[in-house]
Amino acid sequence: MDWFPLLNSLRIAAISSVIVFFLGIAAAYYIAKLPRVAKGVLDVLLTLPLVLPPTVVGYLLLCVLGPRRIIGAWVLEKWGAKLVMQWWSAVFAVAVVTFPLMYRTARGAFESFDETLSDAGRTLGLSNTYIFWHVRMPCCRQGILAGAVLSFARALGEYGATSMIAGYTPGKTATISTEVYQLWRTGDDAAALRWVLVNIVISAVVLLAVNLLERNEGKHPAAHAQKHADGNARKRPPRKGGEKRPAANTRNKKEGKKK
Repeated sequence: MDWFPLLNSLRIAAISSVIVFFLGIAAAYYIAKLPRVAKGVLDVLLTLPLVLPPTVVGYLLLCVLGPRRIIGAWVLEKWGAKLVMQWWSAVFAVAVVTFPLMYRTARGAFESFDETLSDAGRTLGLSNTYIFWHVRMPCCRQGILAGAVLSFARALGEYGATSMIAGYTPGKTATISTEVYQLWRTGDDAAALRWVLVNIVISAVVLLAVNLLERNEGKHPAAHAQKHADGNARKRPPRKGGEKRPAANTRNKKEGKKK
């Protein structure tokens, strides 16, 4: 049994998940701060790949990345590399298809975040970067983790856009989904069923691992975030000028001498 489709699927899913993870978080964080109209327009555009048929997404990518299209022709002329019909071409397709899952879940998590925690962190002298990674992200980790897992699981099963932009070449661009289709098309149902079971087992293991991780993390992420903020506040440098308030004993002694 050739294991290349499995390795290639895991490679494509891992790379696209990393890309989608950071892009989805960044988009969700900044778009949540925009005015309502701008937020609605961008939300529709970024969520559109979720409702479009994967073949439509693949066709649109071909219109952009094809060797005779704007970006594809420029890359081919500049570096002599084709952006389609390669194994890494599927990364583009999978990233576009799975991005809305990460974006929507991250945005929902950020919108449910209690902004008073950020305000409290700023009054303690914490930077916005520190607040984001040590206060906001721990509080929103359930939604972020759910989006990452859904994106990875969806990436493993992506077929429509991948088949159009990467095609099917055994040992080069084959994935689990395209391998199953080709085996079914040639009448090899037994081999197709084996790959289906492999995909089901991988997806089940990933979801089970995430459920166990969520249980171990505890039920009060806000408390952990506040703990981080309080711990950092104790390490703050003294105020400008380096002046310290006089102790109560010193004031009492001075008052006693005056008397």
